[in-house]
Amino acid sequence: MVKKIVSDSENEDKHKLDDPKSLGELVVTEGATVKDFAELVKKNPSDIIKRLISLGEMVTINQPLSNEAINVLAEELGYELKIVSPVEETAPEVKETLEDLEPRPPVVTVMGHVDHGKTSLLDGIRKTNVIASEAGGITQHIGAYQVIKNNKKITFIDTPGHEAFTAMRARGAKVTDIAVLVVAADDGVMPQTIEAIDHAHAAKVPIIVAINKIDKPEANPEKIKQQLTEYGLVSEEWGGDTIFVEISAKLGTNIDDLLEMILITAELQELKASCKATTKGFVIEAKLDKGRGPVATVLIQQGTLKVGDSIISGVVNGKVRALTNDQGNPVEEATPSMPVEVIGFSSVPHAGDEIKVVADEKVARQKAEERALKLRIIEGGREKKLSLEDLFQKIQEGELQELNLIIKADVQGSVEALRDSFNKLDQSEVKINIIHQGAGAISETDVMLAAASNAIIIGFNVRPAPKARELARKEKVDIRTYRVIYQVIEDINAARIGLLKPEYEEILLGRAEVRAIFKITKVGTIAGTFVQDGEINLDAKARLIRDGVVVYDGLIHSLRRFKEDVSVVKSGFECGIGLENFNDVKEGDIIETYKIIEKPRV
Repeated sequence: MVKKIVSDSENEDKHKLDDPKSLGELVVTEGATVKDFAELVKKNPSDIIKRLISLGEMVTINQPLSNEAINVLAEELGYELKIVSPVEETAPEVKETLEDLEPRPPVVTVMGHVDHGKTSLLDGIRKTNVIASEAGGITQHIGAYQVIKNNKKITFIDTPGHEAFTAMRARGAKVTDIAVLVVAADDGVMPQTIEAIDHAHAAKVPIIVAINKIDKPEANPEKIKQQLTEYGLVSEEWGGDTIFVEISAKLGTNIDDLLEMILITAELQELKASCKATTKGFVIEAKLDKGRGPVATVLIQQGTLKVGDSIISGVVNGKVRALTNDQGNPVEEATPSMPVEVIGFSSVPHAGDEIKVVADEKVARQKAEERALKLRIIEGGREKKLSLEDLFQKIQEGELQELNLIIKADVQGSVEALRDSFNKLDQSEVKINIIHQGAGAISETDVMLAAASNAIIIGFNVRPAPKARELARKEKVDIRTYRVIYQVIEDINAARIGLLKPEYEEILLGRAEVRAIFKITKVGTIAGTFVQDGEINLDAKARLIRDGVVVYDGLIHSLRRFKEDVSVVKSGFECGIGLENFNDVKEGDIIETYKIIEKPRV
């Protein structure tokens, strides 16, 4: 830990590195050693070591520096500091110049509710393009593809949901230029529709609404337009600035009009990139192919990726052995906004990771090893996402002007009640910004949006799904679950003024699935269950969860195995559970046992 600088000490002044003056931005890799930092600022490593010793930090030349130490040193030297993750750091790059910039195709993500025709629209656009380009056979699925309209290309990212979209944005990348929101004319705005709107708004991406299924007799496009005004999407004909196109993906109606609108929107954005700059892109999806080894679909953002290039993505290196376009044809190079399948990685890279071209294979391998080592070193001390405990401190330090929240509740009425309560809070010091709200369990998508937006998730009468809980732990996202609305408001208020009471942490002990129901006279309903995780403990608190919503929270009155009363049943075994004063148990329900412990304040 670096101690505070005592500015009026003569001894301190003796070791000052320089009189602070503005020298511009200094980009330092997290976990950089004293030697690395000294080379960056063109100073003698011994001067850096002396300064750190005077501040109370004993270091050697090859020791990684803490972020706090890097901050102090950069401030003294007069640099504006930017600390980047080891997976972002690379060798010196060829920057984009104004003269080299050329127009590039827009990158479009299609979003929407699961049954509203998102896949049909993508298939319809793809088929139209295959016929137009006279490419015999079926277009190969590589997770992204290009179409040509009016001699101009449009790139569509075809990913399940918007997981990759959010994962890339969490890493600070603006991957998508335009979002097409598909809404069924015979259905209307659904929870996933709202989720998609929130994702696009959070990424500051323009939205084009495609009202699908207009061929159906019960289609009502005007109703859709009316519903979407509640979410800030107002049609141009109603005086707004959102483009609406009425289509039928099934019949191919107005798909050409939709492509026209995408091109017009892209033209207003003046999208440009350089083919001569250092090549960068993003991994959209990746897999291990039995015959070809690690294969990744990559979207190029700047520069030109060629066969034979040495590449690095995250902690994975490689050399491009083959490039395949979306038509399944081999190509020699890929330019900005072009999706290609890349063969030649040493192992499977992560979807959402950046890919860069480096000088040669040796540099790629060395950089990948360095990144892996640095990641291991800093993993324990990585900065966590915002939590309620940090809120007051961040406000005091002037770091936080907005608190991003995601609200999930059991029913829409609860969501609206919470939203209204938050809106009534004093927001003079910190603005409360609800970036997403909805009814239902806390999902992985909610956690990913929270990670990307540094948001806190508030759950009311709902629980995170197991995968969402695991992802939140990995991404260090703060999830708070409540049963009483005033407690939510109290906690947010208390956090704002730094008065959080001693915190009680919930420890999940076990999880069992209900597989059979037994109704016993004078006893009530007994749930025949299989313990999936942990253990079911007779003395613990218990709750019953149905489709992610808590329908009972209380105690277990009986726990039996083979007609014998027991106190504990471990994972992998079956048991009968009777809940106190509750008989409305159904097959498929989940029973969780937990205990509440007081967490010591740090």
